[in-house]
Amino acid sequence: MLPVIVFGAALYPDGSPRPALLARVQAALGFGARHSDSLYVVTGGVPQSGRTEADVMADLLLSAGVPEKAILREDRSADTCDSAIACTKLLREQGYDGPVAVVTSDFHMMRCVAMLRALGWITVAVPAPSRADLSRGRRLWVHLREYPATVWDVLLVLIWRFRQ
Repeated sequence: MLPVIVFGAALYPDGSPRPALLARVQAALGFGARHSDSLYVVTGGVPQSGRTEADVMADLLLSAGVPEKAILREDRSADTCDSAIACTKLLREQGYDGPVAVVTSDFHMMRCVAMLRALGWITVAVPAPSRADLSRGRRLWVHLREYPATVWDVLLVLIWRFRQ
């Protein structure tokens, strides 16, 4: 089994997926097609119209032909840090301690990988491309904000890890 952790992204108010979430699911499916033993761990618990990011991603995976037994939902986390910790708990409870694939947007990969490594995981990065239609200023902002967020979130997961 190779867990493929797919980090959530904000939904539209009607509960439908935004482009970032769709790109992440597509990247996960592409990776999973090359690894027949994939377990998709979809994470994200911020609901819109009664649907969480994890639920929307699970539905997209199911509609692409992924069997229900190959999907593990983590639908309670409120942010990226919560997701990394919650996925760690889920996988450890199942006795898994091997490598994990990490699927998120390319600009967000540094933070997700850093947190999971701080939690003791060996990681394989599976980046989903950012939207090409974003303005130059917006692209710069989404990349630059990741640096302080990475430092903060890694500190938080280390505190959690060493209190366990």
